[in-house]
Amino acid sequence: MPVRNRFAELLPELTAWRRDFHENPELLFDTHRTAALVAQRLRDFGCDEVVTGIGRTGVVGVIRGRADASGRTIGLRADMDALPIPEQTGADWASRTPGAMHACGHDGHTTMLLGAARYLAETRNFDGTVVVIFQPAEEGGGGGREMVADGLMTRWSIDEVYGMHNWPGLPTGSFAIRAGAFFAATDQFDITIEGRGAHGAKPDEGIDPVVAASQIVTALQSIASRNTDPLDSVVVSVTAFETSSNAYNVIPARAMLKGTVRSLAPAVRDMARVRLVALAEGVAAAFGARAEVDYRPGYPVMVNAERETGFAREAARRVAGACAEVPPTMGGEDFAYMLEERTGAYILVGNGDSAGVHHPAYDFNDDAIPAGCSFWVELAEGRLPVGGA
Repeated sequence: MPVRNRFAELLPELTAWRRDFHENPELLFDTHRTAALVAQRLRDFGCDEVVTGIGRTGVVGVIRGRADASGRTIGLRADMDALPIPEQTGADWASRTPGAMHACGHDGHTTMLLGAARYLAETRNFDGTVVVIFQPAEEGGGGGREMVADGLMTRWSIDEVYGMHNWPGLPTGSFAIRAGAFFAATDQFDITIEGRGAHGAKPDEGIDPVVAASQIVTALQSIASRNTDPLDSVVVSVTAFETSSNAYNVIPARAMLKGTVRSLAPAVRDMARVRLVALAEGVAAAFGARAEVDYRPGYPVMVNAERETGFAREAARRVAGACAEVPPTMGGEDFAYMLEERTGAYILVGNGDSAGVHHPAYDFNDDAIPAGCSFWVELAEGRLPVGGA
């Protein structure tokens, strides 16, 4: 079955919802306005249960099917938060909040799941229970982890959980997925190199932390090129280099590096951490300096289950006629926390020829809304068929 006619009919209203979310972005857990609108709409749809405050500001809606002979429950998740990026789209619905915008399409994700919830509450053409999950703080705050810690999976006895993200570069309304490791673990580090300050004309009287830090930046690239199996993946990026002085003629006493490590396998992740610390400390010591490393694990690898990936792929094919296979990405996604708790899968829906996510000129493509809504409905009805399967 292609895109459902109901969503074509609802598209003007759904587009208005999406653009309202876009005009009013909220960061991390401060999604109070968005969560309130989501909760009110779920109540208006006639959901059997609407609960707020899960994972601080998350919202959960429960829709029971026309029968519950199967006793099964699936979860469908969308994220709600925006990013601290000044918008440059020039759209009539551009952000009205200075320094914040929906640069990753969570406004569209929220809208698509709301549209599906409305349809599922109207038709209830499934056997079991659908739990719609609206999550805050995907962009670095670990909102998925917080919702799980608040009992999301156990309180509603969720058996399987699914997520979806828009993807620039994929044709609008098309789908893509892969089984196994899909999104990377995203760790962060800060390295402080302590030397001894001196005048720039007398470098022999100091220990230059800038030289040591520069060598550390170079040495860290050997983690990927010389410590990792060429068939595995790891990315080590130093993204900031600062010192304790901004004078032209002063060798500073301290230099600071920060960055991220991305990996797709637990063993590679552990190795990268050990090697990063050893290289930073060893290189600094070779120059007579001292390095302190603050290494902070971030989101885990997001792994799609084989069986559930097949279910999602088939639902996508029923909507769009095809579902592409894609390679892993080194981006992070905190839906990983939900997939650590329950089996499930994560799929991409095409956003067309738009700017990339996290770019100030990005905007969610409203033409993708009917396909996204239809996918959720196909998945729910396919996993919870009336009369069994």
